[in-house]
Amino acid sequence: MITELVFFDLPKGITREEAMAKYRQSIPTWSGNEDLLHKAYFFDEEKSQGGGVYLWKSAEAARRWHGEEFLKRVRTVYGSEPRITCLDTLIVVDNVTGQVSEPAPG
Repeated sequence: MITELVFFDLPKGITREEAMAKYRQSIPTWSGNEDLLHKAYFFDEEKSQGGGVYLWKSAEAARRWHGEEFLKRVRTVYGSEPRITCLDTLIVVDNVTGQVSEPAPG
């Protein structure tokens, strides 16, 4: 399992509501994605920064879905180059299901 952090700069002065509208456009891409376990969108109005935290089934899935097409889409929609960090997920604490898991290496 892989945790991926994606950061990108947003246009200066963008509001929370404007960021939400842009984020909502991408929901169909991610909601039906069988390789993606979880995605959380984030926003920092003060820094004009946005992005997402992704929990993928594998490193291969993360690479496949965040390839050149994804990079181009971020550049087009948000006007900046995304910065991506991939991390091996060692332990997941899920308070919704009450489970703690130690996934196999990504």
